[in-house]
Amino acid sequence: MASRSAGKGAPTTTRAKLASTIKSARDIMRKDAGLNGDLDRLPQLSWLMFLKAFDERVEQAGSVLNLDFRPAIEGPYRWQDWATDEDLSGEELTSFVNNELLPYLRGLEGKDSDDPRNVISTVFKEIHNRMLSGVLLRDLVNIVNQIHFTSEDDIHTMAFVYESILKEMRDAAGDSGEFYTPRPVNRFMVQQSFLKLGESILDPASGTGGFLTQAYDELREQADTSAKQKQLHDDIRGIEKKSLPYLLCTMNLLLHGIDNPRLIRDNALLRMRNETGPAHKVDVVLTNPPFGGEEEASVVANFPEGYRTQETAWLFVHSILEKLKRGGRCAIVLPNGSLFGGGIGARIKEKLMKECNLHTIVRLPQGVFAPYTQIPANLLFFEKTGPTEETWFYEIPLPAGRRGYTKTKPMQVEEFAACTTWWGGEARNGREETEFAWRVSAETIKASGYNLDLSNPHAGDDLAHRSPEDLVNELIESEQEILSLLEELRAGLAGGQ
Repeated sequence: MASRSAGKGAPTTTRAKLASTIKSARDIMRKDAGLNGDLDRLPQLSWLMFLKAFDERVEQAGSVLNLDFRPAIEGPYRWQDWATDEDLSGEELTSFVNNELLPYLRGLEGKDSDDPRNVISTVFKEIHNRMLSGVLLRDLVNIVNQIHFTSEDDIHTMAFVYESILKEMRDAAGDSGEFYTPRPVNRFMVQQSFLKLGESILDPASGTGGFLTQAYDELREQADTSAKQKQLHDDIRGIEKKSLPYLLCTMNLLLHGIDNPRLIRDNALLRMRNETGPAHKVDVVLTNPPFGGEEEASVVANFPEGYRTQETAWLFVHSILEKLKRGGRCAIVLPNGSLFGGGIGARIKEKLMKECNLHTIVRLPQGVFAPYTQIPANLLFFEKTGPTEETWFYEIPLPAGRRGYTKTKPMQVEEFAACTTWWGGEARNGREETEFAWRVSAETIKASGYNLDLSNPHAGDDLAHRSPEDLVNELIESEQEILSLLEELRAGLAGGQ
């Protein structure tokens, strides 16, 4: 659906008012005994906002623009029917939501892949109302009714606030082993992929949609006609296996103006293995696949002999090689362990370098994903244009005076500025070796058994030029930190006796 502006007198929501409204909503949810922490509260708020946004952006707008428009959600299940009825409260409201509304939404079926009813039923497939109090649920619905999605300004405002909600959601999810890509990282990866209007862009591990929304923002100004906007909406594609990230990603794309997100709820490894025809291939892949996990044997069995491994990250790399069009390109996050791993991992790296030009590996500072994991990560950029001849490495240094990142002091986008300048634009012209950049021939990498975990050859020079006083001070600081951790451990052991 083409963008539209609010008419005269149409309600709008300022960023400050929206932030206050969201805070009020969360205060209400904290009172409900059925919700435990943000992992319950934020999904509850998101599916309610989804229904309000869908009603305003798609249903009401469609009925105005098209006299023959048939709503995807029929009465009395439309937001405008039940959510605005303030007499519907208490047990009557929870009974309606639990026993009528949500089963109806889960059972919707569309006639074709573009039918929004398919999106709705997939979103609500595993969604449940977790609020026990119908009175508090009515209060929450009334709060959501104060949020408006009737103009592009509203959408931009809500998208900004929703990003902050997602960040908190990612922080909470990190405690359960899921690590989402920091915004500066996915912004850099998108920018250095040099996206073009008309290219199909896929994130097969889309999570909450960071790569997809960044890619959309990168291209949306170029989509200056309704036809170009529709094409861009169709070209932004994602696959997500888990229900909660799928809901959050769908909402995120909806808030960015994509009214019918091209998201698939499925195991991406199975989906990509089964979709092998030319029509299913894509121009660009941007992704941070799960790493450190193990796939089920039934999933691994779908891969060719010699490439069967339970390491999820390598299965994604193999699948992406098959998914890319000739001339397509990829930017992917991989941990250090994948870079130096041998065995099947080495075979997949060999396949990668034979089929693609692995032109750049950006080595991130340790702790970019802190505080959830200290595993060092790397950004690999490759193109399906023929075999690799040489690979450039660029090491992003920690900011001066910093020893790592924390939850309150994360990585900033400005830390990529020097690498962006060095990159040399889309053609990668004029690259030179520096204290942070070096290149390695494909023959050297092959001789090493396809080890890509290559240290900066200039790092030793930097160490040699540091003063003894600096080295001693850093050693003392490290020892004090270790001593503090040991004291905390001792106290914890004593407390457990």
